[in-house]
Amino acid sequence: MDNKPYTIRDLFFKHVALTSPSPLGLEIHRAEGVFLFTPQGQKIIDLVSGVCVSNTGHGNKAILDAVKNQIDKHMHLMVYGEVIQAPQSEHAALLTSLLDPSLDSVYYVNSGSEANEAALKLAKRVTGRSEMISFYNSYHGSTHGALSVMGNEEFKNSFRPLLPGVRHICFNSFEQLGLITEKTACVIAEPVMAEGGVFAPIGGYLSALRERCYQTGTLLILDEIQTAFGRTGQMFAHQKYGIVPDILTLAKALGGGMPLGALVASSELMENWKSDPVLGHITTFGGHPVSCAAALASLKLLLNESWLGEVYEKSAIFANTLKAHPLVKEIRAEGLLIAVDLKNEDYAQQILPLLLEEGVLSDWFLFYPGAFRIAPPLPITVNEVKMASEAILRALDRIKL
Repeated sequence: MDNKPYTIRDLFFKHVALTSPSPLGLEIHRAEGVFLFTPQGQKIIDLVSGVCVSNTGHGNKAILDAVKNQIDKHMHLMVYGEVIQAPQSEHAALLTSLLDPSLDSVYYVNSGSEANEAALKLAKRVTGRSEMISFYNSYHGSTHGALSVMGNEEFKNSFRPLLPGVRHICFNSFEQLGLITEKTACVIAEPVMAEGGVFAPIGGYLSALRERCYQTGTLLILDEIQTAFGRTGQMFAHQKYGIVPDILTLAKALGGGMPLGALVASSELMENWKSDPVLGHITTFGGHPVSCAAALASLKLLLNESWLGEVYEKSAIFANTLKAHPLVKEIRAEGLLIAVDLKNEDYAQQILPLLLEEGVLSDWFLFYPGAFRIAPPLPITVNEVKMASEAILRALDRIKL
């Protein structure tokens, strides 16, 4: 028997499956507000937010209290069956009240990948069609169906065969909207390309996409897994562009730090889960009462606090401070979803450890290796934005040319 005293770090590298050859290996003891703390007491400002999960900040008392109160009542019962649970019902009512009246029904799942899986299934079931269209450099999850509509071949090729009938088109190409036809079950799109490096739609593009889907009887699925809940300065990014999807997929910040995903559609569309076959999509833990309690508290915070109204001001401070640095090629910002695009891809590969040494946690984008991301919790203060910006400038100054 091995009696060696292992540290948490030892156990991590010995027993936790890793997905990259060089993880940061950053051990976090606790988190509060916009800061992470190591066991040694190092204070790190979080510019990742768990990849747009912690929109309401770390350790928010209202969310913690909601979780504790729900745990005292009950945890898992049976999510999809005949059991009515208050956190799920109350959250669904509040969530749908913030959306177009046509989006009046919520199906809860476990994650963003599963939300997109279910959305693709529903589109095929409703339309009776099999063709699905997505966009190059889009990311919709890593399960087989979500992977099939991912817009990056490097991440997909080792896992083929994937779903048939998938084709990709270029985001912001009006001409390629003609490839959407009466054979197309659905188009799945991010209103802002997130992992592609934060690229927003050009004027009129999403409206033209919406109209083409209407013309062909194609369902429009908008993946707002990264962009919803105030990240872009609106509660939902699609509202900024004046369109309404047939199906909206959500996760990440939805759960207020707890695992939760959802698809939102009309009650008419959701009726299709009930027949041919019955139980058309089922999930054991989707809509877990503790996750829904956290989600409800988080959504109320976003509605009652001033954070959404401050997003553009804070975003502008980051952009204006960083854009003049000689190594910065471009700043692309949709609210507090920001890509700092550097002039050389090698600079971007150097930057993360340098940022960490300056007390800042950032990350790369999956499909845009020349940039790093800024996506802090929304409660970040103006002073914390300035502090983070100055730390980023110091790290940029240390890049080896």
